[in-house]
Amino acid sequence: MEAAKKHFFIDISVMLGRSMRHIFRSMDTIITVTLLPIAFMLLFVYVFGGEIQSGTDNYVNYLLPGILLMAIASGISYTAFRLFTDVQRGIVERFHTMPISRSALLWGHVLTSLVSNAISVVVIILAALIMGFRSSAGVLPWLAVAGILALFTLALTWVAAIAGLSAKTVDGANAFAYPIIFLPFISSAFVPTESMPTVVRVFAENQPVTSIVEAIRALLSGQQVGNDIWVALAWCIGTMLLAYIFAMRAYKKRV
Repeated sequence: MEAAKKHFFIDISVMLGRSMRHIFRSMDTIITVTLLPIAFMLLFVYVFGGEIQSGTDNYVNYLLPGILLMAIASGISYTAFRLFTDVQRGIVERFHTMPISRSALLWGHVLTSLVSNAISVVVIILAALIMGFRSSAGVLPWLAVAGILALFTLALTWVAAIAGLSAKTVDGANAFAYPIIFLPFISSAFVPTESMPTVVRVFAENQPVTSIVEAIRALLSGQQVGNDIWVALAWCIGTMLLAYIFAMRAYKKRV
């Protein structure tokens, strides 16, 4: 049993290294994922920020959590694309003729998404610092923020895996990400939900992005988090588990 576990983790590390080499050979993926959220942040802070009543003097502090979620939602589309490419090129079947763990290839793509999105998040936070972002949070709140973002990334990555394994075309593999990317716009990421019409406000207050944004915002500002963090964790973990189950089913059908 111990030998099997060791073999499994070695296989995952090999697949992770393979996927990361693809990332670093085409850095445009990380650059694209990073530049668009930074552009949105610049637009909202320096163009619209003066007109938005967010209840805070430093709008970039209010805006940053939503921008980070947008970056992650944009980044996971590349996971679907890479998985789709592996399936279409017969890479999946080729690896399964070799003495490696069956799910190692899939886990390699998932962990690559986690690493590449973490790089994008760090770059965006550095850009926010240049724009005036400041946080009074200590080490533990920052670790909590990192944990929430990691869970959010894993949840969406497993959803992306379903799309990548099930899609018939490249466009189909990527299309699922667009609604997720724009979900923060109908949340408290950019403006307080109190300013929204009733129907929109009800949706905004009960969709996952709002609770995740509110939890991260409270942690970074040193305020009481309340129930938002538990709701955020429930959304992330629940989505991740369901997506994992369906992704594994789709993967087994493919192989």
